[in-house]
Amino acid sequence: MDNNRLFETMKPGRALATMAIPTIASQVIILVYNLADTWFIGRTNDPYMIAASSLALSVYLAAVALANVFGVGGGSLMIRLAGQKRTEEAGKVSSYSITAAAISSIVFSILVLIFMTPLLKALGASDNTLEYGKQYLMATSVAGALPTVLSMCIPQILRNAGYAKQAGTGVGLGSIMNIVLDPLFMFVIFPKGYEVLAAGIAMMLSNVISLIYFIVVYRKVSAESILEFPKRLEHIGRDNLKTLFSVGIPAAVAIFFFDLVTIVINRLTAAYGDVALAAMGIVLKIERIPINIGLGICLGMVPLVAFSYGAGNKKRMDQVAKLAAIVIVGFACFCTALFFIFSGQIVGVFIDNEETIALGARFLRGRCFALPFMLAGYFVVNWMNAVGKGKISFLLAIIRHLVLIIPILLIFNLLFGLNGLIRAQLVADVLNAAISTGIFISIRRSFRE
Repeated sequence: MDNNRLFETMKPGRALATMAIPTIASQVIILVYNLADTWFIGRTNDPYMIAASSLALSVYLAAVALANVFGVGGGSLMIRLAGQKRTEEAGKVSSYSITAAAISSIVFSILVLIFMTPLLKALGASDNTLEYGKQYLMATSVAGALPTVLSMCIPQILRNAGYAKQAGTGVGLGSIMNIVLDPLFMFVIFPKGYEVLAAGIAMMLSNVISLIYFIVVYRKVSAESILEFPKRLEHIGRDNLKTLFSVGIPAAVAIFFFDLVTIVINRLTAAYGDVALAAMGIVLKIERIPINIGLGICLGMVPLVAFSYGAGNKKRMDQVAKLAAIVIVGFACFCTALFFIFSGQIVGVFIDNEETIALGARFLRGRCFALPFMLAGYFVVNWMNAVGKGKISFLLAIIRHLVLIIPILLIFNLLFGLNGLIRAQLVADVLNAAISTGIFISIRRSFRE
């Protein structure tokens, strides 16, 4: 394997930087292009359009979950097999993951098309936001499901094989294209009133461009690595299939739970009006800045930890993980301070509406203190995925989202109204970080026994 030095002998700090920096860059670009939709739609100064795009984003995140089943599950299994020198099996896993992701995305697009209206209403769409939400979903989650899922799955496979730079370049290409196409479609090509549809089409086309790049790159590197270019749905064996889904499904369910929490927040916030819903939608996207960068570090860490775990090199595995944890939590603390001090100015970047800015600043100041605890929990979940502890990862997702966040949101909203809704995230993530850290320490100790 050409990347043996990266996984086996390179200093842990340098190896993490080699994997994490391109991944962070791609995550930042993903963040920019997600924020670009909100920013450009915000130029209409129409809270209904912003609220609709925020609701429809929940469905779009389900496509991200599909990509995680095969990207996270297949990628982590593949690199652990490589660490065990089972390169032929690793190649078949990479091929299977991409083919299965494509098939699943087609099924997903059909289901969204059939159930679009009731789905949006269940998410909290009102008469003011329903049509805008349908426009966004038709482009991103019906016509765009296949390129969306594959353009998110393939880079995870590439990254786990050691091609973080190529993965980051492809993600960046799609994101930059979306930023370019957004204003062109929204304010030049499409008439006024169709800005949400135009933003959705721009996102779909950018994913198509990204996918074309990934197909070309993947075909090229498959000739010199463990990767196998997909030609059919490979048979990878029952044990490997079980391992893939034992990590991939919890990774996907974690996205679903994250989506579910967003839905609950939107539904509860909607009771305070469409302006409050628009403000919360902006804040949830602003929070993606530290989250995406933290995830970039985690995703850079995962292949290194997984390979070392497969090879039985526990010392190197611990070195990489410790360094990643310090960087992740430290950056989250910096963002907390920044968001608290400049909350009004940050929200004001996205919309020129005084009421929305005031509410958004209030939401951001209240929620930002949860970030260090939130990212500590994400670190533990990604570490569990790296070492193949999918069941524990799944348990942690259930604890965080179903046992802590959603019940605390509901109770605090009932008892304290909007103030409770704002503070609930911090309480939930402090508790979750304590539980996750305890489980992490216990599992890591068991490896040494």
